[in-house]
Amino acid sequence: MNAAEIRELFPILGQRVHNYPLVYLDSAASAQKPIQVIEAVRQYYECDNANVHRGVHTLGIRATEAYEESRVAVAHFIGASSEREIVFTRGATTALNLVASSYAQTVCGEGDEIVLSEMEHHSNLIPWQQVAKATGAVLKYIPLQSDGTFSIEDVEKTVTNRTKVVTVSHVSNVLGIANPVKQMADIAHKKGAVLVVDGAQSAPHLKVDVRELDCDFYVISGHKMCAPTGIGVLYGRKALLEQMEPIEFGGEMMDHVGLQKATWKEAPWKFEGGTPIIAGAIGLRMAIRFLEQIGLDEIAEHDRQLTRYAEEQMREIDQLTIYGPSDGRVGLITFNLDQVHAHDVATVLDTYGVAIRSGHHCCQLLMRHLDVGSTARASFYLYNTEADVDQLLFALKKTKEYFKE
Repeated sequence: MNAAEIRELFPILGQRVHNYPLVYLDSAASAQKPIQVIEAVRQYYECDNANVHRGVHTLGIRATEAYEESRVAVAHFIGASSEREIVFTRGATTALNLVASSYAQTVCGEGDEIVLSEMEHHSNLIPWQQVAKATGAVLKYIPLQSDGTFSIEDVEKTVTNRTKVVTVSHVSNVLGIANPVKQMADIAHKKGAVLVVDGAQSAPHLKVDVRELDCDFYVISGHKMCAPTGIGVLYGRKALLEQMEPIEFGGEMMDHVGLQKATWKEAPWKFEGGTPIIAGAIGLRMAIRFLEQIGLDEIAEHDRQLTRYAEEQMREIDQLTIYGPSDGRVGLITFNLDQVHAHDVATVLDTYGVAIRSGHHCCQLLMRHLDVGSTARASFYLYNTEADVDQLLFALKKTKEYFKE
């Protein structure tokens, strides 16, 4: 793949910021959109805009076909057995909340266990705290090593016969490392628990096969993989989705409505009450097509090489601390310049056209474990080049000089 050519397909990247060419290194927060995705959404609104699963007129039929074709595309993209295992949501956060509220609150009781780690994004932490509060279940945390990672041996020690749910990020949004999801699935299933995987950071960068991973639930955030904002995916095993109850009620998710009660449609449609995110789903389908045409393996290798190049150069900068292990980073580096607050680093970098993330990254537990209040994060994607990294390094050195004065 040619990242410089791919970059030309992203209109937003052609601008200048503070008279410097924009270097966008915040894709872990939200990826930019290629012209193909922008045009697909525009085409829907200009030519096919209608509600789905309702009208029998031409626009309604075209919109419904496009929406359901998007479901098929997602199923193929992540290796699901059927499009019936794909639920469209507002994002990964909504998908995780759906699993927590609809599944976990019905299977967990007093003294049951939910196993997770302190590296989890708040979206994969707070919903489980709420389940524990509602059911009397106990949150158990897999012990972390000093670098923020955990061992599979500690997973085995933490999961017990009382464990009902094991939940983990596929790739950490702070450390950038991939967790041993398949091994965790084996451990969870041997104890009768299900495995929930937060794939928000992995799906944009890695080829995902949910059947190979053997997970029970997997969530995706569309806007991190070049799709529009406001669209996400919950993958769930068909048998589990069928036993779950919807948590939102309204139009088009019901089968029969009486004066006192109603019955629901089958999964996945029973979870998609009201007007769904039609344009978002269509944009997601085009984003998937775009990524598949380039090749997920090629994207993964590009991200690994660029991250490795950036880390090697950044380690040459005095008083710069990089968090997490070097091996296996997936598209991001989290760091601090000693004695300079991460927000100040990000602010100065912005004056050189470099956009990075700063703060706790919605991972306050991990920040406390690493003994820092906040960090800076540079994240890379298929449209980034070594020239972008070089501009980051230049801006970091200028930042050091600025705060020395």
